[in-house]
Amino acid sequence: MAVVLNKSIPEFEAVATGGVKVTQHSHHGKLLVLYFYPKDNTPGCTTEAMQFRDKYKDFVKAGAMVFGVSRDNMKSHEDFKAKLELPFELIADTEEKMCHMFGVVKNKIMYGKKVKGIERSTFLIGTDGQLKQEWRGLKVPGHVDEVLAAVKALKKAG
Repeated sequence: MAVVLNKSIPEFEAVATGGVKVTQHSHHGKLLVLYFYPKDNTPGCTTEAMQFRDKYKDFVKAGAMVFGVSRDNMKSHEDFKAKLELPFELIADTEEKMCHMFGVVKNKIMYGKKVKGIERSTFLIGTDGQLKQEWRGLKVPGHVDEVLAAVKALKKAG
């Protein structure tokens, strides 16, 4: 099952850092920001994580939970989270279940070789469990502010 704009997201279950279990219902009543990124400790991903970290209080104030998602394992996530002092949890999608559900696995060319990678993407899920907005293949600069503006707009509307 793939995600579709303005439709409920399919069932899923994932484990995040801190032993937090995340499902399509676990944060019902809150806005949910899921941001998918290629890899812990890489330049773009570190910058993006720090920008979400720096705006985290604003997301919480607007009624949103933030989760980072990548294919890295829990140990990598725990280290990345500690190193950057991230106030939100990271989901270890080592089996790529969420990555496939959200359609973020893409073929990329790295150093002249075709590889499967994660396309940097963010999804905003409403308090009703429906996908409200998506950003795919995005660039890091300015992105977190754009997501925060969308969260605030949804909160105002809702």
